[in-house]
Amino acid sequence: MHLSRFRGWIVLAADVLLIFTCNFFLFLPALLRSDIQLLNLVLHIGFLTLCVLVFQLSFKTYESLWRYAESREYLVLLMGMSCGYGLYAVANLALRASFIWIVQALTGTALALLAMLFIRFLYRMYRFRVTGRSGEGRSQAAIIGAGTAAVALLSELQSNPLGRYAPCCLVDDAPDKIGKMIHGVPIKGPIDDLLTILPNTPVTEIILAIPTLTPQRRSEILNLCAHTNCRLHILSDPLMQLEKGRGSLAANVREVQIEDLLGREAVKLDDSRVRSFVQGKTVMVTGGAGSIGAELCRQIAGCQPRRLVVVDIAENAVYDLQNDLLHRHGDGLKLAVEIASVRELEKMDQLFRKYRPELVFHAAAHKHVPLMEQCPEEAVKNNVFGTYNTALSAKRYGAEKFVLISTDKAVNPTNIMGTTKYLCEQVLQGLREGSRTEFAAVRFGNVLGSSGSVIPLFKKQIAYGGPVTITDRRIIRYFMTIPEAVQLVLEAGSFARSGEVYVLDMGRPVHILELAENLIRLSGYTPYVDIRIEEVGLRPGEKLYEELLTQSADLRRTEHEKIFVEERAPLAPTELDRWLESLSDAVDSGSRERIFQELHRLVPTFREPDEVNEAAIRAVEQGAAVQLEELAAVRR
Repeated sequence: MHLSRFRGWIVLAADVLLIFTCNFFLFLPALLRSDIQLLNLVLHIGFLTLCVLVFQLSFKTYESLWRYAESREYLVLLMGMSCGYGLYAVANLALRASFIWIVQALTGTALALLAMLFIRFLYRMYRFRVTGRSGEGRSQAAIIGAGTAAVALLSELQSNPLGRYAPCCLVDDAPDKIGKMIHGVPIKGPIDDLLTILPNTPVTEIILAIPTLTPQRRSEILNLCAHTNCRLHILSDPLMQLEKGRGSLAANVREVQIEDLLGREAVKLDDSRVRSFVQGKTVMVTGGAGSIGAELCRQIAGCQPRRLVVVDIAENAVYDLQNDLLHRHGDGLKLAVEIASVRELEKMDQLFRKYRPELVFHAAAHKHVPLMEQCPEEAVKNNVFGTYNTALSAKRYGAEKFVLISTDKAVNPTNIMGTTKYLCEQVLQGLREGSRTEFAAVRFGNVLGSSGSVIPLFKKQIAYGGPVTITDRRIIRYFMTIPEAVQLVLEAGSFARSGEVYVLDMGRPVHILELAENLIRLSGYTPYVDIRIEEVGLRPGEKLYEELLTQSADLRRTEHEKIFVEERAPLAPTELDRWLESLSDAVDSGSRERIFQELHRLVPTFREPDEVNEAAIRAVEQGAAVQLEELAAVRR
């Protein structure tokens, strides 16, 4: 049986021995002079020990792990000894025992307490020296912050001999803390002097542990850290862990993500409105296993729908999502999973007839721009006709709302993917007439961390040692996080009306080159020194900037200040039928050239990317009044 199971009893026995030994040797001269009897001495020491143990056990002193002991544990030990001696003294006074017993026992108890503390400190020094707490083999870390969360993390890191980090210093802005020490670790500062502070230390890792920072200040600090050649980490949700009083703070130390550098507040939407919108309804999500679809399913599942129906053709991804949802919600979620393709009208009709969903979120689509340039027929079949099949079934079976997940690439498109998504929006305009189903689209930019997005690609290239490839150093994009995108979809859906296209105000766009450089720095490398960045040229169908709205868009602000709506004119059903038929004929012909021609005919704003990019470049080179960022900005 492992010795650790009896650790508490071993410590208790050692304390009993210390109390007995200290008091025995203190009374030994009197015993040798025959001033006291051995039996009386043993009885007195035994009674004193019993009094002390009564309080130590009631205070649960021996349930503590002394290698993690802080001031509280030592205070409890002191209280147990004091209360135990107090009980012994009161009992002796009540029994009118010789006052010498009380005085000598006080000295003996104090000596025993000092011996207990000394042994415990020796044990902690042993842990420090022998088990590696001194930092050998661990990464030297600087903790930014010296508040509650940072100190709690520091204590945990110091107490864990097998942990990854060995705290080297704290860095804080508070003048009253700079120059002081916490648990033997010096506090340096201010934070803005980080680039001059760290070169004089062995620090290779930085942990940001200030949960109360504004996004802008956090972005400033992380950008500063990115120039230190140290690996960066951030302590996430420390306040929640501290409030719960359980869990490991070190386990919440994660790598800094590129979204931490965006420097803007995360978009907060009305959770109560979304919950009332979804609660008690049957909700269908097509493309439910994709990045956006899966997050939609997770957030919808938390709003107590009557039933959640997940539709996707990718069985492995659906299986993983199913397990995740069941793990999170168990029997509290009525979940249906269907392996099906939105291309098959009969199958979609069958699913709508079976489940009768009231809300439909259509996220099924092909989205990779270069691949769709090579396979335009697949983009048309999956995106355009897949949307038509799903929306038509929703209309037939009386769904309340149908929300299409669209993209900024649908505005003045320069590629097949964007063009087909524009036509998806037009499909909804053609089906809205005479329908009780309200059709709406939600349009947003690039989603950080979604499958196939640039961030995972950059991370993989950095892991390989480079080079990191970008298409063009001038390229700019709008970015948002997956949770933000899904919140937008849900809230926009809650007040959507037929024919509307909803757009999130995403702030200023981001240069892809800056993203690549920051990701390299966040990984502890120096751009162009440790990891090369190479331009490989724009991909087929790619343009330097994306627009969220057309120039002629009639915009109005919705109930949420970050969400705008563009009104769209309805499309006559006969017109919809005509161009769907002509598009179908083009696909059936097997001629990709004919498909391109048909798409150009149906979408007058479909332009060649070279034409758009050259115009943007000329505007900059000629010193136009607007810069590339302003060309790409949301037009109000």
